[in-house]
Amino acid sequence: MTSASTHTLLFEIGTEEIPAFDLQKATKQFAGLVPAALDDARIPHGEVTVLTSPRRIAALVAGVAAATEAVEEEHKGPSVKIAFDDAGNPTKAAEGFARGKGVDVASLEVRDEGGTEYVFAKRSIPSADVAELLPGVLKGVIEGISWPKSMKWGSSRELFSRPVRWIAAMLGDAVLPLSYAGVQASNFTMGHRVLAPGRHEIPCADQYESVVRAAFVVPSEDERRAIIEQGAKDAEAANPGCTAVLPAKTLTEVVNLSEHPTVLVGTFDEEFLKVPEEITVDAMLMHQRYFPLYRDGALTNRFVIVSNGDPAFSDNVIDGNERVVAARLYDAKFFYEEDLKAPLESYVERLDEVVFQEQLGTMRSKTDRVVQLAQKLCLDASVAAAEAEMVARAAKLAKADLVTNAVVEFTSVQGVMGSYYAAASGEHERVAQAIADHYRPRFAGDEPPADLVGRMVAVADKVDTICGLFAVGQAPTGSSDPFALRRAALGIIAILQAGLDVSLEKAIDASLAIYREGGLDFDRDAVFGEVVDFFCTRTKVMLHEAGNDVGAIDAVLAAGVVEPTEVVRRTEALTAAIRQSPELFDDLASAYARANNLRDASLGDGVDAALFDDAERELSRAVEEVSSKVAVALDEGLYPQALADLAALRAPIDDFFESTMVMDEDAALRENRMRLLNRFVGAFANVADFSLIQHKRK
Repeated sequence: MTSASTHTLLFEIGTEEIPAFDLQKATKQFAGLVPAALDDARIPHGEVTVLTSPRRIAALVAGVAAATEAVEEEHKGPSVKIAFDDAGNPTKAAEGFARGKGVDVASLEVRDEGGTEYVFAKRSIPSADVAELLPGVLKGVIEGISWPKSMKWGSSRELFSRPVRWIAAMLGDAVLPLSYAGVQASNFTMGHRVLAPGRHEIPCADQYESVVRAAFVVPSEDERRAIIEQGAKDAEAANPGCTAVLPAKTLTEVVNLSEHPTVLVGTFDEEFLKVPEEITVDAMLMHQRYFPLYRDGALTNRFVIVSNGDPAFSDNVIDGNERVVAARLYDAKFFYEEDLKAPLESYVERLDEVVFQEQLGTMRSKTDRVVQLAQKLCLDASVAAAEAEMVARAAKLAKADLVTNAVVEFTSVQGVMGSYYAAASGEHERVAQAIADHYRPRFAGDEPPADLVGRMVAVADKVDTICGLFAVGQAPTGSSDPFALRRAALGIIAILQAGLDVSLEKAIDASLAIYREGGLDFDRDAVFGEVVDFFCTRTKVMLHEAGNDVGAIDAVLAAGVVEPTEVVRRTEALTAAIRQSPELFDDLASAYARANNLRDASLGDGVDAALFDDAERELSRAVEEVSSKVAVALDEGLYPQALADLAALRAPIDDFFESTMVMDEDAALRENRMRLLNRFVGAFANVADFSLIQHKRK
């Protein structure tokens, strides 16, 4: 509700249809831009409600005051000693402070605070008419929206996602004098293109929502989503045993393609169910934005349509969509059957027609490299000969479907179609499955390949991509990763964590060697270091997002551990130990840091036991015993045990520092004690750099 001294503000930008995902992003921006702009202009206001449809972005702001409040501002500046020189003249510091606060330097006041004099700036900001401020404020909101792609139209110089066709800007019942891209604000909005075309008058800002709803526009993304989801449930009820599948991405797109959604159900000829399910679903979801209906996990010949037309003509809408989907599915069936006329292997030669990357050659060249790398990975993992042959075969055929008719037309089913063609060509089922799985994991949360053959090919393919692009200077930047190398790296890490026993360092080295042997010119050592660092950074980010201790992550990486599975296991073990026994590990980290600071690595660790006192002798014995235990624990992957063994050094190192003067005047004693500290630090060297733990945790 608004009081007599406040009004509702309406601000609607009407456009040609905005792309669905661009609209979703703009909606979120608008919800922040509008209140921020009002606050910056000191305009008192209440709740901001953002309403959108494919043709509009609107905000309703409750309780907007007719005038801003008069404000008396006071700002503390630099001390008088800094603000004025010895002659009492204002310095540049005073002039800059006054200028920044919008006052004359002569008006600065001097006050004493705690015995020190400072200058103060006072400024009176009078009340202002909000109606006069709003046009500039709202125009700034329009210009503040960031679009993935913008366009110009007509003679306009302004940019927007799509041409702006109308603007409604009202404070109460008064139209605000706002103009943008040649469009003057009014008290009119536009209705649904089919159900209520043309202009619709808005008597007052409070009545905006009822006006657009009467014009058959549902002005809420959440409400349109709910209508579609309920419609899908109704479709399920009308088709007993069926379940509608509404992928989030496609659902979001459909929600923002319709202003007045109506959910309908269509059918297609059951003959098309003989085509692989994935290509049929791709044709419906990706190309037509239909939602498939399943029964008992199997695809049916029914699908959900979301119409933006007149519900009175639903039969016509269904008929038209059925004709469209039939044409698409006929194409899919034709392409599939044509592709099956030749064995999958016959398509490998044609991969020379597809460029992988300008400097790295064709997909055929990539295939040859992946085969070589996959074979090296098999040797590293001591894979049995029979399985290694399957890996090599799957690597050779993995990209072959890229030149098949079906994948050229329906790109999202690459790999999947290859697996169907492989099976039809008589390839081993594990080879066929590996072809389908080698792109996995495709996204965060996706499962890695379940079988060894698929895992080997997936890692070889992704490592080849990363190493090749780094070698030609196409590594990701802070804001750009056009080849999705970060996702590929996380995919490799996920596969390694799933149990693939290969060395990432060896895989990187082997991949770069293959590139060099193929004639690519680059600094192999430099690129090797860059790729290893890239994986370490990805592992670090992953561990941090999983909630591991920051100091533990850095401590493990600082110890020179780079294999992702090793980094993950050690970091998780160290994090658990730190959190379960924080005082113990803080003390141990402090002792480690103290020893590390006092030692002299150049002296080595060859101690003379004859020079030991009791504390030194006990520390030396403990270090020798613990070092042996830690080595065994690390060999067996028992990282928690290795940390527990190191914790046993706390008491002897404490006793050593309490009773022993390391920097003794006797050079022989001093250097012998430093060598002992070198041995102490060495016990930790292969586990973690404990000097980072205490510092990073605070």
